[in-house]
Amino acid sequence: MQLLIATKNLGKRREIEAALKDLPLDIVGLDAIPDLPDVVEDGRTFAANASKKALALARASGMLTLADDSGLVVDALGGEPGVHSARYAGPRATNDENNRHLLEALKGFTGKQRSARFVCVIAVASPAEVLFTIRGECAGTIIEEPRGKNGFGYDPLFLYPLQNLTFAEMPAAEKNRISHRAKALAQTKNELERLVKMGLM
Repeated sequence: MQLLIATKNLGKRREIEAALKDLPLDIVGLDAIPDLPDVVEDGRTFAANASKKALALARASGMLTLADDSGLVVDALGGEPGVHSARYAGPRATNDENNRHLLEALKGFTGKQRSARFVCVIAVASPAEVLFTIRGECAGTIIEEPRGKNGFGYDPLFLYPLQNLTFAEMPAAEKNRISHRAKALAQTKNELERLVKMGLM
């Protein structure tokens, strides 16, 4: 059984492939299938965007498809960047630009006011329907300047309190053990295994 991973983000794709490598699935990237449509992620929630993308690309490719929508939620900013995390500083913003925009938005906020959480919602769809969605979260704090060279996105600003390290300071294997996406992928793996055992895949 083939599973299409619906992301162009190589960092995300590596994390997903690592988490699902033990499953009896042939994992396929978007680059392997030409002319797939671009899906506009215009939902108001992570679940809406993940579900829309998974179902649209499952129908276009004829394959079982996994899509995720994830981002950073900062309560002091009313939930921003939220579903706009990848384009917080503008439609074609770089990671650095988004990070600088976030730091500017949090100027004057201190201590618990800088609390945040990463959220990941994964949707898996067949060409007929969305089979399930899974949500994972990881709580932390936004520090005042970037630390670390690993990871991607907001990882250099996101401090994981239990280790006093940012995601960008952690080895990939450690981040993949505790992150929001790791939690969602662990549950997703269990659900996919269940479907395989039931003969539904």
